[in-house]
This record gives sequence, C-alpha cells and structure tokens, in this order.
Amino acid sequence: MITLKNIWKSFGDKQVHNGVNLEVYPHETLVILGRSGGGKSVLLKMIIGLIKPDSGVITVDGKDVTSMTFKQLQRLRMKFGFLFQGAALFDSMTVGENIELALRRHSDYKEGDIQERVRYALHLVKLEHVEHLMPSSISGGMKKRVGLARAIALTPKYMLYDEPTTGLDVETADGINLLINELKTTLGVTSVVVTHDVHSAFVVGDRFAIFENGSFIMTGTKEDLRNSSDPEVRKYIESDIQT
Repeated sequence: MITLKNIWKSFGDKQVHNGVNLEVYPHETLVILGRSGGGKSVLLKMIIGLIKPDSGVITVDGKDVTSMTFKQLQRLRMKFGFLFQGAALFDSMTVGENIELALRRHSDYKEGDIQERVRYALHLVKLEHVEHLMPSSISGGMKKRVGLARAIALTPKYMLYDEPTTGLDVETADGINLLINELKTTLGVTSVVVTHDVHSAFVVGDRFAIFENGSFIMTGTKEDLRNSSDPEVRKYIESDIQT
C-alpha cells in the first residue's frame, strides 16, 4: 500500500502541492487525472524518492520513503517499475541492452536467465525478435512498449505510469491501455497512472483522483465521478461521461 499524507512541495516561488493526501490500495489501478504541468508527475517521483517533499510523509508498505537513506531507496525502487513519459530509452543501446540494464545491475540472474527475462518481458508487451534493434529505428508506440518491458523485467510489485499515451495515435494508445490492463492481471501489480487523457483513464482505472490547483479535489470510482455535481470535477470528464 502507498500513502501520501499532508504533502507540500514548491519549486522556487511556485507552490505545486498543497497538503496532498492519497491512498493507493493493493492490486488496484489508481488514475491521477489533471491538467498538464500541474504537478502530477512530481507525485510519482516522490513515491520512489527521486524528489523529496518539503513536508509530509510518504509510506510504501508501511515504510517512510521521506526518511530513507540512499541504499534504502535503492532497495525500495526494486519494487517499482516506472514507465516514463518519453520511454527514456538509451539511444546508444539496443532494445535488448536497454531491458538488460536493470537485470545486470540489480539481480543475480545468469547470462542465459537474463536473455530469457528479456524475451519474456518483450513477449508480455507483444514485441518479438526486436532485441537487436536500436531505439532510433522503432516507432513511438514501440518505444513505449520497450520502456514497459524494461519496467516489468524485474517483476515489480508496483507500476508507475507517467502519461503513458501522450504523443501516440488513438490505435497505438488503445494498445498501451490494453497492455496496462493485461499486466495488472498477469503480474498482479498495483498501479498508479498519471494522465490528462480521460478516455485512457476510464479504460484502465479502477479508481480516480482529480488533481487541481495543488491538491485532490475528489477521489472515487467512475460512478462517483459520473454522479458528481462539482463543476471542477465534471469539466475533466464531461466529454466521456456518457460512455
């Protein structure tokens, strides 16, 4: 379980988070919905200790992330897979080498086992026989899938998705949404998805948190959102409220 309690964060004179509170329950997919640039992605980075809040407490499985040492944070991050917005592949490495990197640094797998894990991860994201390709030679959708394969190679307990469908055409985005749902079933992961794409949110989400002006103005199911009369909530979902 992941909890955020009274999180405050500013960058310079810009206040980004104003006493944020949130709980992520085991085996759910929680979608954080909000406008671009509002601070949603920063929350993901706080959960794994890449950014520290100015105040407040973040716990993962009952342990306080904000007080962890560097070594403790490294161990914590082994529980997480993170799909970055731009996939964040290393251009100088092949697809296979990108996926192998974490396995070589953070596991005791032998060479044959590493190659098997790479093939298995690519199989899960529906990419076969692409290990030799360079990131520059594949499409944006394929890069997202490779980034996803790298994120799941170490069989994480939690998955964090930062705008997983941004920059993709509708068909490719739907494929990524399908993968998010399939990985939840296949791996049993607990997921947090940050997005401003309402359609994608409703495809993958079990529960939703609406982030507005530095705090969550509502959390609940799709039905809860559908029944909300709050105009600040409805403006995020109006176009999809009939689906």
